[in-house]
Order: sequence, then structure tokens, then C-alpha cells
Amino acid sequence: MRLGFVKRAALGVLTLCGLLTGLAGPAAALYPKKSDSSPHHGVREARRQAIQGIDISRWQGEIDWDKVKDAGTRFVFMKATEGGDHLDPNFRQNWAGAKRAGIARGAYHFVWWCRPAHEQVRWFKRHIPRDPDALPPVLDVEWQHGSQCNRKVSRAQVLEKMRIMLAALQEHTGKKPIIYTDINFHEDILEGEFNDYPYWLRSTAAPLKHRYKREQWEFWQFTTTGRVPGITGDVDRNAFFGSEKQFAAWREGRFDIGTRQWLASEPRVAGRKPPTTSAGSRAPKAAGGTPLRMAPPARIGQRTAHSD
Repeated sequence: MRLGFVKRAALGVLTLCGLLTGLAGPAAALYPKKSDSSPHHGVREARRQAIQGIDISRWQGEIDWDKVKDAGTRFVFMKATEGGDHLDPNFRQNWAGAKRAGIARGAYHFVWWCRPAHEQVRWFKRHIPRDPDALPPVLDVEWQHGSQCNRKVSRAQVLEKMRIMLAALQEHTGKKPIIYTDINFHEDILEGEFNDYPYWLRSTAAPLKHRYKREQWEFWQFTTTGRVPGITGDVDRNAFFGSEKQFAAWREGRFDIGTRQWLASEPRVAGRKPPTTSAGSRAPKAAGGTPLRMAPPARIGQRTAHSD
């Protein structure tokens, strides 16, 4: 009688463990070589996303890009420029290394609010490559607490500078930029603004819907304490919102992830011909998810200048 009870109890425990494993399994199985030195249950939704990547800067030191690729990394955003006179010293080698390993890579510019927009435009145009296979560039907008450029400017001034720099990044690369921001800056400045642009949002302890008044997101920075083979120490990990099909189409310029609209080359439908120009050739594809026609809760700690 007691032995039977023990067997039934053991079976119950094994069944419960199996159920729990089944719930966590899909997320863990996607990237079994990656981990987190300080995981938070509040971002488990991000861990379940099929397409994940990282963002890096000089602080990750020397990177073994083959190991990063082997761990399943699908994309990397890397710091290129900051303000009007700072170039990440590891940017060029990171840019080349990720390409050699076959990882989709994009560059980001960290905005300084105490520098004129035109000076920053001149600087990032000088250093951000115009590689046709690169991901769209990122404009990183945050308050610069703890830096020599820590004064806040008005919302109107911020939005005007952003308009200038977003347009310049798009003109320079031919691709619609991504906006990276955090909870505090979004609340102060960006609610209701630039809604047709892709947003890359930071939340490392809660679902994005609990931290942002924004209906959708495109990239989610869900931890700053990730562990990835090929990188010593912590690294930021990120998730893409969509499917393999959407990720591939966005990279090819056929899908605008900011507006969720298919562009020049939609999914094929039986009996439907691709759109043509007046000369009879196929309509030109957009780059990075944009038409070729140009169009001029509780607060958390901030990242600081030169820290990413």
C-alpha cells in the first residue's frame, strides 16, 4: 500500500516536472548555448521569440564571432558613433568579424543632446558604412545621466533633432532607421511619436506592455546580463517580434516592420504577376523595409554615455 503511494507520488512529481519542462522547453530549446547570469521571469515572453540577437560595443572586448554564430545569434547591433566626435574603437573589427561569420549586423548612433544635429549627422555619415547587406541603422535616444552631457532639452528640441538625424540616416544608408529607447525617455518624449518607425525597446524585468504606452514593438532588449559563447562576461540580448518570413522579408526590403506593411514584393499569390514599372521591368525593391521614395510605471536606471 505505502509502496504504491510512493510510486504514485513519484509519478506525479515526474509528470509535473514534464509539464514544467514542456512549458519552458520551447524557449530553452531555441538557444540552448545561451544563458543569463541574472534571469528575470518578467521577460519570459521575449525568451520564447524565435529570432534573437545581441547588441555590443567596445565593452565586450575581443569577440569570437564564429562561436557567437554557432550559438544561434541571428543579428547583432553594434555601437558605431556617439555625439559628434566619438567612434567606438572596436566598431570596425566587430563590423568585419560579424560579416565574416555570417551574422546580420547593423550600426547604431548614440545621440548627445548637447551637440547640434548637423554635427552628429556629419560624424555618423563619416563612419557608418553604407553596406547594402547591412541591417538598417539605429538611432539610440536616451537621457545621458552620469555623463558630461547630462542636461535635458525640451521635448520640441529633441523631436526636431530626431527628425533631422532619422532623415539623414535614411538618406545615408537607403534604409528606414530603427529607434532604440528606454522606459524613461519614451515616457518623457516619445509617446505617440514616430509611430511608423520600428521601435527597439528596453525592459529587463517586465513585459513591454507593462512599461510602455505603445501598441507594438519590433525589437526587445530583454536582459543586460546575457551569456553567449564567444563573448566574455555579460552581453545584452534582444528578441525580434516576428516570424522567419517577416525577418527575411524585412532584411530584403519587402516588409516594413514599423508599419507591418508589405512593400514592392508581397508574398506571391497564384496567378498574380509581380508589379512592373512603365518600362516593363520589376518595380524596384525598397531597402530595409522602406519605399525608395524618401520622406524628408517605476523608473529604472539609465545607461550612460560611452557605456554601450
